[in-house]
Amino acid sequence: MLYSPKWSKAKKRLKSFICEPLRSRVDFQVINYRKAHEQLGRAVITVDKVEKLSMCTITAEREEYYKDRDIRIKLNDFNFDDVAKNRDIQDQAHKLLKKEEMYGQYDFFFALEEYFNSSIEDSLKSPNTLIKILCILDRRIGKRTLRQMNGSILDEHELVQAFYKLRCEVENVRVTM
Repeated sequence: MLYSPKWSKAKKRLKSFICEPLRSRVDFQVINYRKAHEQLGRAVITVDKVEKLSMCTITAEREEYYKDRDIRIKLNDFNFDDVAKNRDIQDQAHKLLKKEEMYGQYDFFFALEEYFNSSIEDSLKSPNTLIKILCILDRRIGKRTLRQMNGSILDEHELVQAFYKLRCEVENVRVTM
């Protein structure tokens, strides 16, 4: 799935939201494999040129297939004619992947779209780990908000916590995690 509008424009917009101390340290890349089916690829978030999160569509779809199969084994249901039930099982498998930090490139694009089209306040309340990471890196989140998040950050995904620590470090905000 290629991103529309152009990834280069979206990346430029995304980078413009990154807080100043992290702008040169955090980067986002989208790698499409031309020979892969539908040019699927991966999205990557790096800090200091080290991959912190890789969202590979091929890996995510393979793992989703295995989760789907495991759910069907538990249910002892291999009837593929019921479209509604098939979608429900696929949704369950997809949610399990998200809990395990397994994302596809399309998850990144969906999160990016939601992030661009929501207020920073709404994005901060999002249950989506990727959106929370983008919020924590966002220049519109100030030191006061970072301090207020200190208590609730332990309830967040460890990836969100790691980006929170990084942001607090560069903003000189004391963290008590």
